[in-house]
Amino acid sequence: MKTYCTSIEINAAPKRVWTVLTEDLKREPEPFGILRIEGTIAPNARIKLWSEVDPKRAFALKVIALEAPFRMVWRGGMPFGLFVGTRTFRLTSDAGACTFEMREVFSGMLSGLITKSMPDLTPSFEKFADTLKRKAEHNE
Repeated sequence: MKTYCTSIEINAAPKRVWTVLTEDLKREPEPFGILRIEGTIAPNARIKLWSEVDPKRAFALKVIALEAPFRMVWRGGMPFGLFVGTRTFRLTSDAGACTFEMREVFSGMLSGLITKSMPDLTPSFEKFADTLKRKAEHNE
């Protein structure tokens, strides 16, 4: 299984960070490295996402968990679980501030083959986390 992860300390309450993560991201996705999002970020909702990493491709995802303001999980991939990407967003509260963690795990029978052809997602993950921090701390 291939995994990408980033973590950052944010000097803002989890509720504020959650608003940026769910509402601001949907309204203005570009600073996060996302070109466009269609659909509603809600439990069991389906969304489509276009990323700077692969601008011509829409990623069909399902919001499989939404526990505001601490955890959200998106999942997408191929039929029969041949290739699955599961992205987890987690906020951990720490005395008026919080830690944001974003992790994506790729699994399935074809994951080894497919992840070899994928670009390194680390810069994309770091951009996302840095943007979230900036927007949450500065009320952008």
